[in-house]
Amino acid sequence: MHRSESHWHSTPLIRASIALHLLALLAVMTTPAWWPWALAAVAGNHLLIAAVGLWPRSHWLGPNWTRLPAAAAARNEIALTIDDGPDPLVTPQVLDLLDRYGARATFFCIGEKAAQYPELCRDIVRRGHAVENHSQYHRHHFSVMGLGGIMRELQAAQRTLGGITGRQPLFFRAPAGLRNPFLEPALAQLGLQLATWSVRGFDTRVGDARRVTTRLLRAMQPGAIMLLHDGNAARTAAGTPVILDVLPLVLEAAATARLRPVTLHEAMA
Repeated sequence: MHRSESHWHSTPLIRASIALHLLALLAVMTTPAWWPWALAAVAGNHLLIAAVGLWPRSHWLGPNWTRLPAAAAARNEIALTIDDGPDPLVTPQVLDLLDRYGARATFFCIGEKAAQYPELCRDIVRRGHAVENHSQYHRHHFSVMGLGGIMRELQAAQRTLGGITGRQPLFFRAPAGLRNPFLEPALAQLGLQLATWSVRGFDTRVGDARRVTTRLLRAMQPGAIMLLHDGNAARTAAGTPVILDVLPLVLEAAATARLRPVTLHEAMA
């Protein structure tokens, strides 16, 4: 089911952090000499939260799809998710490859790029794929933004992508997968579900298609969410965007294993 707009429910980590801050304040107010210990406890807590935010697949800051639902896995479904587009050179070739293998994919698009290439974004949807929210500007400092800044990024991308495709995104993926405790309240307010991945090929940095493919296939199993990039793709030694060499191998392996690539939205059924 689609996650409807709801009130934010804090996780055990966030509740424990709030309690720790209150206890530290109470300790300093009642026994001022304890301030170094209180400060150390609060600082340690902030370091822990920061570390969790640097762990994209963590569930400690809120709900996070790192695998497809159990029902989708039971149907032998996997999800190919493709980030950082649309790209006018790479995305059309990716779409052609997906068509050739009868596969569906989820494109986490940057709102600013979608506005530059709206027809390409619409073509993604026309061919049976899904366009989801990857923020409006893909800011490098997204994970340290406050609630207001995060809300503006998400809302702008919702307006941009929804206006182009005619369908509001249901899923969000943070730039580089990094986040902070302000993200989940914003997602809850907008009815968006955070989705990261089961496995990634690091294809923005690794130009060796064999290495990227090996990494992806090692974790390809029912329910897997796999991450590739049409935008910001690394190039092979021959200058080819690495996803174009990797994707056919992944799709052939999926077909051999009788795994069906579906969109995240389809996996909710």
